[in-house]
Amino acid sequence: MVPQEQGIQGKVIIQFVVDRDGTITDPVVVRSVDPYLDKEALRVIKAMPKWTPGKQRQKPVRVSFTVPINFQLQ
Repeated sequence: MVPQEQGIQGKVIIQFVVDRDGTITDPVVVRSVDPYLDKEALRVIKAMPKWTPGKQRQKPVRVSFTVPINFQLQ
């Protein structure tokens, strides 16, 4: 059964690294709600366009981000 039919909702927390060229690498689920929601949250993060990389002393650097993704039934 899909989570929507079961009424599952909640906040999945994803951690990832924005590399020097802006690509998103190493996405990991930090806080899980349901395996289906975790998979969807990872899919959304991996499908994102390139980010603007962080800079330190005018040089691009890798930056770690933690992002909550909220799944709420309408």
